[in-house]
Amino acid sequence: MEKASVLQLDKMTLGVCYYPEHWKEELWEQDLARMLQSGLRVIRIAEFAWNFFEPEEGVFTFEFFDRFMQVVEKTPMKVIFCTPTATPPAWASDRYPEILNARKDGVLYRHGLRRHYNYNSEKYRQLTRDIVSALARHYGQHPSIIGWQIDNELNCEVNEFYSESDSVCFRTFLKEKYGSIERLNEAWGTAFWNQSYNDFEQVHVPRTTLNEEGNPHQKLDYLRFISESTCRYTGLQAKILRAHIPAGVFITTNGLFGNVDNHRQAAENLDFMMYDSYPSFAFSPGSDPKNDPNLADRKWSQNLSETRSVSPVFGVMEQQSGAGGWTSWLGSPSPKPGQMTLWALQSVAHGADYVSFFRWRTCTFGTEIYWHGILDYDNRDNRRLREAAQIAGKLEKLAPVTGARYKAAFAVIREYDNLFDAQYDAWHRLVHETSEAGWFQAAQLTHTPMDYLYITEHTKTEELLRYPLLVYPHATLLSERTAGLLESYVKAGGRLITGCRTGYKDENGHCIMQPKPGLLRELCGAEVEDFTLIGPPVGRSFADWDGEQVEATAFNDILSPLPGAEVLARYCQDYYAGQPALIHNRCGRGEVFSFGGAFSRETAMVFLRRLGIAEPFAGLVCLPPECELAVREKEGERYLFLLNYQSRPIEVLLRREMEELLSGGYKEGAQKLPPYGVWVLRAGQD
Repeated sequence: MEKASVLQLDKMTLGVCYYPEHWKEELWEQDLARMLQSGLRVIRIAEFAWNFFEPEEGVFTFEFFDRFMQVVEKTPMKVIFCTPTATPPAWASDRYPEILNARKDGVLYRHGLRRHYNYNSEKYRQLTRDIVSALARHYGQHPSIIGWQIDNELNCEVNEFYSESDSVCFRTFLKEKYGSIERLNEAWGTAFWNQSYNDFEQVHVPRTTLNEEGNPHQKLDYLRFISESTCRYTGLQAKILRAHIPAGVFITTNGLFGNVDNHRQAAENLDFMMYDSYPSFAFSPGSDPKNDPNLADRKWSQNLSETRSVSPVFGVMEQQSGAGGWTSWLGSPSPKPGQMTLWALQSVAHGADYVSFFRWRTCTFGTEIYWHGILDYDNRDNRRLREAAQIAGKLEKLAPVTGARYKAAFAVIREYDNLFDAQYDAWHRLVHETSEAGWFQAAQLTHTPMDYLYITEHTKTEELLRYPLLVYPHATLLSERTAGLLESYVKAGGRLITGCRTGYKDENGHCIMQPKPGLLRELCGAEVEDFTLIGPPVGRSFADWDGEQVEATAFNDILSPLPGAEVLARYCQDYYAGQPALIHNRCGRGEVFSFGGAFSRETAMVFLRRLGIAEPFAGLVCLPPECELAVREKEGERYLFLLNYQSRPIEVLLRREMEELLSGGYKEGAQKLPPYGVWVLRAGQD
């Protein structure tokens, strides 16, 4: 689905989050006029305003927001209206304590912050139906509303739920999945430590246990259940909205947060996903951005890439415009001059056609008095407002890029089950986090644009074949379906890289009783003969690949080739010195590289270089590591985004003359990209 048509926008658009309930009514008209004058064309409203619509249970009033919408209607401003379910009103929390979420030890989260409810309380679901239905009936046909946001930041603050309602629904989830308590006991391995259940009524969501260990297979199903609950709750609201809004008015939500299958959520309930981007948190007190292995504010490109995996062209509902922080924590410093522009265009570079700043004016009361907006408390024009207007002008010049898709040279595969498993399995988490950082950093520093490719139940081989190279660092839990997809991809000509700890668990998280990598053994042409965490006295492990030392970090699988496969690299030290560390196997028209370690940044860079994937646009630009390269493509036309995250100019080399869209001029040869500068180069046809 093309985002631009869903948004009903024919060009990139800038917006801002606004809270009419925080300000005197005489400011509304003035605020809207100043926004429009600064190039802000859309406002998001009402995500925390439940009590303004339903001050008492069943008593609905729309007078306040009707007055505001009447002011809006006199202007060309458009609105994204929100369902206010992220903050239930005090009367609901007080009257119905069963709607409240709880800590793992059973203590309820009380009224006073936000997101203190649980998705599985039938009472809360009914209250949600009532408020969303009332809003949809009243505002569903309003001419100024172009879209709806469901809730706000689902699973933010807390992404685990331990209320009694959750246990009740968890049992239903398990009954539907397993059918009998005997099958549940088998799947959860309850014979270990005498955990067997006689009846589903004995089963609860995870509770406080000694050392917080608990049953890992129960925890895996529990995270699947949280995702199911979140998607169901989003779907409840989406169904109501769809019945009352006209075609072309979109439904979205803003994320992404943990323990939810965002791909399923978007496919079932949304028109597209939006993201909330706050890169300044890389510079929070105590951080060291100069030595940050995650590349400081540049790391937000990783989050934007994940959003793009859900929606190839997406929106940013909250883009940082000022310092961030609550009264209870310091947060982050204010963006320096130029960083607002850099971060907004970072979002655009990765696929955003809509960018909305958080927020118009910093609130003068409440928890977020230090979460600054474009304007400060004094309401005077300032440098951030001037920069916002400049950004609006830049987006006007990027109209040709609207709807263009990000052009990646390769993709890293993810699956939700493996993301869930890595939360609770320390061995899995170690290699997962190492390789996640390693591949992202390597892609950034070699200017090799990458995607994340999520394998879901709907994924087809054709989706994999869009990429000449796929990396699945640690497919720890491996299903027959995923193994089949990978095999068909390779046989059709794809190249696949795998790492240590591949294929040693089934879908329940049980370790398999067969040679690893299990279902991928024949495809990889390799077996695991032995394995070990890397500990003292070695510290770091290396392999020799045709005379080049390659780090095999965190964990080592000692490999053995099957007939027809070849050994490319061997370990250099410890008791397995000389044993295979990297095996290459051909299958059909493709090939597989099975690596025995996790992937550090340097190791991933070696693979990209040796496989001829690194720097696919080197014929057009030569860039220093400090510069990010992102590429969007439409109708064969390529647009190169060059982003400088440094406070100093950096030198770039343009190998041929290209039009720079933001300045309107042409550039060629050695050039200085200004501090926090962004260029968008029209690179022509492939």
